[in-house]
Amino acid sequence: MDSESLLVQRMRLGDARAVETFVTKYYPKILQYCRLRTGDQGLAEDLTQDTFERFFRAFGEYQHRGKAANFLYTIAANACRDLARKNRELPLDTLPDRPDPAQTQPDLRLDLEAGFRALPEDLRETALLFFFQGCRQREIAKLQGISLPLVKYRIRRARALLTDYFREEEPL
Repeated sequence: MDSESLLVQRMRLGDARAVETFVTKYYPKILQYCRLRTGDQGLAEDLTQDTFERFFRAFGEYQHRGKAANFLYTIAANACRDLARKNRELPLDTLPDRPDPAQTQPDLRLDLEAGFRALPEDLRETALLFFFQGCRQREIAKLQGISLPLVKYRIRRARALLTDYFREEEPL
């Protein structure tokens, strides 16, 4: 039995320290994922909290097979999609397509986030899991319920679009 399975087993037995260890282990990764999806730290914190609340509400039915992180990413992705659906009701003309360079600091992290937000949703999801969360392609395929060749295609396509995006952003 691996260490994660033991941790889940201890959590099932009501071990508060195991719960704390679990949250400490996965909270930063889920927070980063949500921040990259939303571009807003406060919103990402709310979504991360919501992800863990949903996880623990469903914990009684949770069947541990493999990695708990995959289940957490699925919950986080659904929470981000739910938020995006709610926000579609906002008038699009009030939302900037790209951050105004005069109002943002020339920070690589902000540029990367803007580049990822410019990707189509299906590519963005796969690229975030691969480039920022360090998930393997097979894990992404299982997590998203798609084929491995499609994951590979999405990663290649995202890489090409990001390359084009950053070429356009460079001053001439």
